[in-house]
Amino acid sequence: MKKINYILILITIFCGVLVSLTALNQGIVVFLKNISIILTVCIPLIYQKLFKTKLPEYIITIWIIFIIMAHFLGVIMYGYEYYPGYDKIVHTFSGILTAAVAIMILEKVKIKRLAFAFIFIIALSSMGAFLWETFEFVCNILVGGDAQKVAETGVNDTMLDMIVAFIGSLITATIYTIKKYIH
Repeated sequence: MKKINYILILITIFCGVLVSLTALNQGIVVFLKNISIILTVCIPLIYQKLFKTKLPEYIITIWIIFIIMAHFLGVIMYGYEYYPGYDKIVHTFSGILTAAVAIMILEKVKIKRLAFAFIFIIALSSMGAFLWETFEFVCNILVGGDAQKVAETGVNDTMLDMIVAFIGSLITATIYTIKKYIH
């Protein structure tokens, strides 16, 4: 793995531990929520070890940036609460992340058809957005809460989350297909 990814992981872990230790007086739930960044930022490394495979550097880099945005800045530093619209930025980036995973799959199976590649990227990314919103919905039912802001916005928040993820995947799919197929 490139040094920059290791450095980003170490900085993220250090900041997560530091913030977690300073939040000990806020209770075990806040501490665990904060300290769990150690696991989430290391998921690509764990995946590579478990499955004895090598992920492309761009996947690892995009994952780390996503975790910094979503978990550290969004959850630990309360970006979702303090900055209106931050959620949409993160969901757009999630579309880019899932599109990158689709590209990784396409590269492994060596798909040559432009239309199929374009549709596959968008479809996989859209499925990822749908599954995430379904996960939030089920968690709201099981645990309570309103992560999808249904009480406040009806279905608008959920639909906008899926639309901006779609936009992120559309941008990524367009750039990929232009670079790959339309030199």
